[in-house]
Amino acid sequence: MNESKGMRIAGSGYALPVRKVTFGDQVRYRLAHPGGYLALVEEAVECALESAGATIGDVDCIVAGMATPLKAIPCNAALVHERVGAVEGTPAFDVNSSCTSFVTALDMASCLIACGRYSRILIVSGDIASAALNPEERESYELFSDVCTAFVVEPSSDGAGVEYSRQATWSEGISCTEIPRGGSLSSAHAITDENRSEYYFTMDGLRTARLATKKLIPFVGECLSDCGVSRDDVPFIVPHQASRMLGAIMKRLGVASGGYIDVVREYGNMVSGSIPFALCLAMESGRVLPGQRVMLLGTAAGLTANFMLLRL
Repeated sequence: MNESKGMRIAGSGYALPVRKVTFGDQVRYRLAHPGGYLALVEEAVECALESAGATIGDVDCIVAGMATPLKAIPCNAALVHERVGAVEGTPAFDVNSSCTSFVTALDMASCLIACGRYSRILIVSGDIASAALNPEERESYELFSDVCTAFVVEPSSDGAGVEYSRQATWSEGISCTEIPRGGSLSSAHAITDENRSEYYFTMDGLRTARLATKKLIPFVGECLSDCGVSRDDVPFIVPHQASRMLGAIMKRLGVASGGYIDVVREYGNMVSGSIPFALCLAMESGRVLPGQRVMLLGTAAGLTANFMLLRL
């Protein structure tokens, strides 16, 4: 197993929109207007800093692990920097692996702390998922929620940290979940009534689930073998809350119902905010405790998968 990076979660927080939308027995949280998202950022960061016993002046790096840009330019982290009043000159940059951006950002933060580059990093993850949903695509329109999460991480000498991390991408799944237009490959001036739907999020749920299961099962097995850990050595899993297929996938992985957190019905898929939000809930409820090993696991558009063993 890779040596622990010596990093601990000093504080965490999250913020949900006040507005609730229900679809049958499912509850979703959505902003009334996308412009309100930075207020969620501020609330989540304040909560994380308070629980860490720190101030924004103690943060020497900001990483935005988010799936979608708040603006085309500048990067999301710069917008976070301005909103939370970070010290002038504090570096801020984005990390994007779609739905698993938080895990990628946490892994990167771990490496930056291990090499002594920074001593207290603020990670912000979450998206305005509702901004790009197509009401004509019921499957995806009823699945997503908006959220912002924030974590403060710092060096640790008590064994806490990233014990193992691995990421893989299979680009055969690149069109399973996507927003076809909106980037530099398609000019904003090219929007017409005929192609407007291509600027919305689109998802082939069945194809995505099949490919994710096909790739994720052996991927997890390879990761466990590589780090010399059995499933029994991992008491709790915090997975990406991709869909109501989560339980079936966990069953395929041999994980009992009490061995992971599933809040899809109550909150839905929160894109890059799913894993950190679920981790916050698990820590709040005592389902995971300091010193315990947890697995962060998820798939993302691309198709990308992330596996991390984290000692809290």
